Amino acid sequence: MNEIERIKDQLTRGFDGDAWYGPSLADALADVPAEQAAARSLPHAHSIWEIVLHVAAWENAVRTRLETGLVDLPAEGDWPIVGDTSARTWSETLAQLERGHRELSEAIARLGDDRLEQTLGSKRDRPTGGGVSVYTTLHGVIQHTAYHTGQIALLKKASLR
Repeated sequence: MNEIERIKDQLTRGFDGDAWYGPSLADALADVPAEQAAARSLPHAHSIWEIVLHVAAWENAVRTRLETGLVDLPAEGDWPIVGDTSARTWSETLAQLERGHRELSEAIARLGDDRLEQTLGSKRDRPTGGGVSVYTTLHGVIQHTAYHTGQIALLKKASLR
């Protein structure tokens, strides 16, 4: 297994596979209905729905930078706004998350290990994640998903109080 395959494996484990740390993002979201996803379970915290849109936006941004080399905030914004909170829209949001993840995974699969040291962006820019290598970017998006999966797990517990 080459390095790209190992990175892709970790991305898959965190999203819908056998994550070492616990439930994958898909597992954490599997039993979340729209009402719970939209709820503000903790004061001053994002909702599960907002987090899902945020993760989807950043996975899309990483895919875009792999394909174009252009580094910027997600086209949808850092924290996209939740509009309609119906069950149908929640289902569409989850499908969008899954589709975007699949597209990112496919973009990673097309990379060669020789791209891993390529710098994305011309200078370090923390808000956009620019100015770091493809390797760091890929591990960053994996860490990002794990971080937000933990938040979702806590929000689910908080909503049961």
